[in-house]
Amino acid sequence: MTRSAFLRARRPEHKQQRREAILAAARELALNSGVRNVSLGAVAEAVGLAKSNIVRYFGTREEIYLILAAEEWELWSADVSDRLQRDPDPGTDALMAALAETIVLRPLFCDLLSHSATSLEHNVSVPAARTFKHTVLGVAAGIGAEISRHCDLTEAEATELVSGAALIAGMLYPVANPPPTLAQVYAEDPDLAAACPQLLPSLTRALRALAAGLPLIR
Repeated sequence: MTRSAFLRARRPEHKQQRREAILAAARELALNSGVRNVSLGAVAEAVGLAKSNIVRYFGTREEIYLILAAEEWELWSADVSDRLQRDPDPGTDALMAALAETIVLRPLFCDLLSHSATSLEHNVSVPAARTFKHTVLGVAAGIGAEISRHCDLTEAEATELVSGAALIAGMLYPVANPPPTLAQVYAEDPDLAAACPQLLPSLTRALRALAAGLPLIR
């Protein structure tokens, strides 16, 4: 949509289209460049708006990405549910694989997880933060309830496992996807490269350990 078309938008449905266009542009830019490298100006340019117009819909750049993070949590929930429907009687290892693989298949989710607590939650309004936290807690509880039906974890333990999966993925993702300087270091030094964790096996192993340990500390 052109800048002039955006400026003429007055009806509620047009305003909703504008919000969706802004979110779509921010999503695409983050997928291409990484969340940390996308500025509010870049989002504005992508949709043909001034930054001041973006702020009318989303107070800050961080708020845009916090909304996208909430969407990613919900999409992850749908992926886990679909995976469990296709394998209605998984063992513990299969459950941990389902959690880990569905996260890893969503690189934007992993990227957003790595920034949520460190930056995205620091420059948003109270209503935006509250909405995000309610979404995260609700999704984690929902996935936890599904997981607990397939193993000996209680719903509370399974919810803790789900939250742990997101936290661990958020920490591992930037390490497993190093910036160009470190990528060159690893390419030149095999010993250092061997110490760089791979996201999927490291996450899966951590989840197996967490799932095994939770019942022991009841």
